Amino acid sequence: MDSISALLRRVGRPALLLALADCLIALGVPLLVVSLKPGVELVSIAGIRAIGVAGPALAFAGCALLGLLSMGLYRARQRATRLETVVRVMIAGVLTLLGCTVLYVLWPALTLAPGILLPALLATGVGAYWGRQWLLPAIDQSGGKRRIVVLGLGKAARRIAGLRRKSDQRRFKIVGYIAEPGAGPQRVGQRRLGPLLSLDLEALRAQQVDEIVVAVDDRRGGLPVESLLRLKLAGVPVTDVITFLERETGRIELDLLHPAWLLFQHSRHTEIAYGLVKRCFDVLLGLFLLLLMSPVLLLAALAIAMESGWQAPVLYRQERVGLQGRIFRLLKFRSMRPDAEIDGKARWAADRDGRVTRVGHWLRRFRIDELPQIWNIIRGDMSLVGPRPERPEFVRELSARIPLYYYRLSMRPGLGGWAQLNFPYGASADDARVKLNYDLYYIKNANIVLDLLILLQTAEVVCFGRGTAMAGRHPGPGARPAAGIATRTLPPGSPPPGGRQLPDESADRRNAL
Repeated sequence: MDSISALLRRVGRPALLLALADCLIALGVPLLVVSLKPGVELVSIAGIRAIGVAGPALAFAGCALLGLLSMGLYRARQRATRLETVVRVMIAGVLTLLGCTVLYVLWPALTLAPGILLPALLATGVGAYWGRQWLLPAIDQSGGKRRIVVLGLGKAARRIAGLRRKSDQRRFKIVGYIAEPGAGPQRVGQRRLGPLLSLDLEALRAQQVDEIVVAVDDRRGGLPVESLLRLKLAGVPVTDVITFLERETGRIELDLLHPAWLLFQHSRHTEIAYGLVKRCFDVLLGLFLLLLMSPVLLLAALAIAMESGWQAPVLYRQERVGLQGRIFRLLKFRSMRPDAEIDGKARWAADRDGRVTRVGHWLRRFRIDELPQIWNIIRGDMSLVGPRPERPEFVRELSARIPLYYYRLSMRPGLGGWAQLNFPYGASADDARVKLNYDLYYIKNANIVLDLLILLQTAEVVCFGRGTAMAGRHPGPGARPAAGIATRTLPPGSPPPGGRQLPDESADRRNAL
């Protein structure tokens, strides 16, 4: 229950309102269609039960909500174009129809007649589209957002001020700023501040402030602890800037992070119960996916062999770094030429990499090249959800350049993950830094409910090749090192904390199967 309530707090009012509107349409249309039949009166709950449409209507509504969710249509910060929304709603409709078909085969009593199902599907799709066109702009203009005051005028405050888009501030509104003791010029970057307020309780109540966000860069003598405690005791929530940005953006800002913040945060990924449930879930669903995707696996293997010749390898094994730094061999369909790294040097894959074959382009586009990793999941090398595994050469390089990079090795790597939903294909050390922000968020908030949501929304990545279009703005590459954290340089051959020695050579240890 704690994980569900925490998830609801993070989902926010926009997503809940959209889900409520979609649910009302998905439930209401089947009942309305039935009520139009001669001799049917829907005047009571007993009447609805008598005609036997309540259960099927609930089943349809559940499938519809899952279909819309899988296409990213409940992201609080979505700002897709109209055409993209139409495409996503149409794909969600197809997934809804598939879900209903499976459900009707398993439980025939939940079947809706085609004369009810098709109008309900059409009405839900139209309602979902116009809900995003009308309801989201109404939320952006509404006065029901959380009214926040930012304590601080420096770098951390600039990060909050940088969330200027309507979709970024869909769940909150900045009422003003409060200068910390010894503050400099009253500006945040080049933008002039809004109203400057004080920590006076009556003044904050007059502004109807719902929350104070502490964004003070140097807290040694610059944090008015007693005043903040008085406000907190008076009922005004006080939130740290990292926690606030984590809640609003779905990532942990590495350049604002102090190690002590992570030290005192609770994470379920180390709990034995969560680990057992997650492992059982990985094995059962992995076996099911292996059976379900076997036709796709065979077709992909055939396409690779026809393009590159029957003598060329279809699969390859590549060393990756897993849980606690352990090395394992990851399985993938070969999407590059057999001589892609003939010189033995590991290279980042570029967005338009010339080494990628024509078949490989489509395999990578829809993540089909990753499907053989289902066997890695069943074996226990990987999980269905988690940070993506990297090659030992890149782990050594990134650990030397990015602080806290080894923190992501505290979980099994995953076939899909939170970073893959919110950031496009990583192809550089700068991209790896940005993706680490999302990996840290997932590790801190890991639970079964979040895993299920990520698995559902992975359909968005498969259909569109990446999951960022509905996710809102993400920080660009080239972020500076974290304040107060020195970038660590590892000597050659240094082992990762808690792991085995990584190989010194950078050659690709790929072995064709």
